Formats: sequence, structure tokens, C-alpha cells
Amino acid sequence: MTTQRTVRFSVIGINHGHIYGQVNLMLRAGAEFVSFYAAEPDLAARFAQVFPQARQARGPQEILEDSTIQMVLTAGIPCERAPLGIEVMRHGKDCMSDKPGFTTLEQLAEARKVQAETGRIYSICFSERLEVPAAVKAGELIKAGAVGRVVQTLGLGPHRINVPSRPAWFFQKAKYGGIITDIASHQFDQFLWYTGSTTAEIVASQVGNFKFPQFPELEDFGDVTLRGDGGTGYIRVDWYTPDGLPTWGDGRLFILGTDGYIELRKYVDIAGRPAGNHLFLVDQHGVQYVDCAGIDLPYGRQLVADVLDRTETALPQAHVFLASQLSLEAEAKAQRLGHLAAG
Repeated sequence: MTTQRTVRFSVIGINHGHIYGQVNLMLRAGAEFVSFYAAEPDLAARFAQVFPQARQARGPQEILEDSTIQMVLTAGIPCERAPLGIEVMRHGKDCMSDKPGFTTLEQLAEARKVQAETGRIYSICFSERLEVPAAVKAGELIKAGAVGRVVQTLGLGPHRINVPSRPAWFFQKAKYGGIITDIASHQFDQFLWYTGSTTAEIVASQVGNFKFPQFPELEDFGDVTLRGDGGTGYIRVDWYTPDGLPTWGDGRLFILGTDGYIELRKYVDIAGRPAGNHLFLVDQHGVQYVDCAGIDLPYGRQLVADVLDRTETALPQAHVFLASQLSLEAEAKAQRLGHLAAG
């Protein structure tokens, strides 16, 4: 009789709702959810209802010092994720953070150092690619040569702000890191992945506060132009999604190749087809629509295998760190516009 290999994991920090998706992707991969810790009783109560199989730990050290736990997931306050991840690696465990995995270049430098010393995994769940079937399908098509050589990615990440539901840290830049550090980390991941770039530079970046002067540290708009060794990219993110849209944001991705192009309408096709995960491919033969709703999502399964086999099939460590580095560099050098310009 063969025993199925699995990973035992725990959670520390549930301040962002993304943690539910992170846990579920691990459960889909057959991992065992052991325990969790959250400092906030209200967040912990709801989380425990959704995942009754996991016991509530008395503190983070109880999880960190449990030698049977192989991986720790976190979606804590963004500025707290890297320090926790560093401690996780120092305790001989692997880590999966919500994005952004870092809010400062200093955090990134320390994580790189500790990861190199320990050989542990510091993965970031870039869910807008890893957990979006249309984005996974786009990668398959590009690998198969569907659009020729990729020349540029154009990534749009609009979000609905829903001010009443946001905690205080959401409006404090030292805690959330800035709009490019936060939201645009998804688009940097996609740029690197689809262009195959292993090095890149920020050509120009800017951030602004045009709509919410009552929150002087909030950046509600940002964009970036960048250049890599595999292609060029443009990124735009914002907190302007109007209430009339039936979902939280009209996320789009355009991938331009020498022999065609791909457009992803990830979450909604306005005035078009229902639901999300719409892919359009235009090549030398015509126009093709691909409904990607049933595409397999391999990230969780690959990550479990990486933990067990010490491989890098889910997300190369260098890719994780470079995507984070680019977002932090773009944020640091961004011109400040609107209500931010006077600051």
C-alpha cells in the first residue's frame, strides 16, 4: 500500500481575504491544513467557521516551532509579511505570502539573504495569473508559439475601493507599500512570465491621488513603463472601478507578439459574454475565442511537489524576487501627481 505524499501547512495572519483562496488552492492540491493564528478575534472567528479542520494556535511561535509543519501561509498586513516569511524560513519551513510579499527594498534584501542561507521557498501567490484559468491558458498558447515572439505586455489592474470595508492600514502607505508595490505586483509577475524576461529596468513610473484627498497617504492611480531582456511592458492600476460594474475590477491583459496577439478579459466581458475567463487570440489565420473556465490551475499542486522534492516547478525563486524588486523600484522612483504632488 502506497501512502499519498502530502504537505502539512498552517496560516499566520489573515488580514486580507486572499488568504481564503490561498488555503483553498493548497487543499485542492491535497495538502493538510493543521492550524492557524490571527491576532484579531473577529477575523479568527469567521476563518474558523470556514476551515473547521484547523485548530486555532495560541500564538505564531506555536506554529513556527511545530516541527511537523512544512509550510506557512500568510495574508497579514503587507508590511508584516516579509518579516514573518523570514522567520518562517529561519525555522526550516517554506512560506507562501499573499502579494505584495514585501513593502521595502530592505525587506527584500534580507529575504534574499535568508532564502539563500536556508534553501527554503518564499513563494508569492500572484493570484491574477496563477489562479486565473485564462491567464494559465495564455501561458500555454505563448509557449506553443501562438503569437510568435512576445514583444510587449500591457496589463490593466483596476480595483473597486469600497472604502467602508477597508481597515485603517489600507490607507497608511508604510503598511500597504503604495499602489505599484501592492496591486501592480501582479502585472510585474505577468510581464516577466509572458515575455520570458530574467532582467528588467523601470523606464518611467508615476502615482497619484486624484479622487480621495481625505486619505492623504492613499495612492489611487499608478502606471509604469518597463523594459526587459525578453520584451517591453506597460502597467496601469487604479482604485476607480465604478459601482455599476458587476465585479470588483475589469482586469485586462494584452500580449503582443510578432505573429499575433492575445487579449484576456479576466473577470468580466462588459456588454458581452457572461462571467469571466475570456481569451481572444488573433493570428495569421483569423480570430479565435477561447472559454477558459475549465482550464487546470497547477500552482498549488506544483508548490506541494516543490516543498516535498525541493524543486522550483511552481514559481522560480528568482522570478518571485525580481517581480517584487521591480514593483518596489517603480514605487520608489515614481513621480507624484494630483493631491500627492504638494506633499
